[in-house]
Amino acid sequence: MSQDIFVIIEHLRGRVSEISYVMLAAARPLSKSTGGNVTAVLLGQNAQGLANNLAADKVLYMDHPALAEFTSTAYELALVGLIKENSPRAVLFGHSSIGMDVVGGVSVKLGLPIVSSCRSFTPEGKYVSQICGGKIMVEGELPSPTTLVTMVPGGYKAEGGQSAQAPALTTVPAPALDGLRVSLKQYIEPDTSDVDITKEPILVAVGRGIQNKDNIELADELAKALAGAVCASRPVVDQGWMPTTRLVGKSGKQVKPKIYLALGISGAPEHVEGMGESDTIIAINTDPNAPIFNLAKYGAVVDLLELTPVLTEKIKSAKGG
Repeated sequence: MSQDIFVIIEHLRGRVSEISYVMLAAARPLSKSTGGNVTAVLLGQNAQGLANNLAADKVLYMDHPALAEFTSTAYELALVGLIKENSPRAVLFGHSSIGMDVVGGVSVKLGLPIVSSCRSFTPEGKYVSQICGGKIMVEGELPSPTTLVTMVPGGYKAEGGQSAQAPALTTVPAPALDGLRVSLKQYIEPDTSDVDITKEPILVAVGRGIQNKDNIELADELAKALAGAVCASRPVVDQGWMPTTRLVGKSGKQVKPKIYLALGISGAPEHVEGMGESDTIIAINTDPNAPIFNLAKYGAVVDLLELTPVLTEKIKSAKGG
């Protein structure tokens, strides 16, 4: 068994995902507590260039046509052998559609425990996970000899997982990946006629606390006053009150605006994954224990339906109408 920390790098269409950098940032202090190295695991085809700015001590790269695009079956087969051979102290997966699609199968095949929804690690190497939608934080020891961990965003900055110096890269052989039952058929592109919330510097986000579709007009007025755009959490989109192009979170878009104003959003991990790296987070919620306040720089425990119109008028007045 080694004391290294493996980080499974997620990438899509030639870009490393934000959660991968967050995991690398988390792996650094964890590796200091174990006395091992940070090892990035990159699977793909002709994807060596994606390793250039990973803040890792080394990169294990596996190249195979079946790994050109993500499929759970190919990733699972590739990772099972690699983890079994190296026996790292911990393996970090994203608490994402990719990571969660793979980690369960790897756990079953290798008989390894999973620590889910991990937000951070203590200096002693203990994990800190959020449960019950982030309302409860749990701390514990990583089981030996190897623990699989799914990481949520919010505990570390993505910049901490990036480096201007390319790490050492070692190509490792891929197992037999022929005749897989699952393959990528096509990408279905989202509607591009709507505003691109990933490029907006100011976002007003509405959650379940908006109560009904008609109240979204309050958020629209506030966004106009701020010269920003309105986005939403999953419950609002599921109700059909806003299109999927405005969805922020694990199953939506990742945004990083200068200002993220969360109206009636509790701050579940699935939503935080899409907005946790915003420069300034402002939260308005009637629940003082809402997890969103753990991320917010500014917050108000008040009914958004009462505060939003007043806030809009104050901003308009400050801007001279």
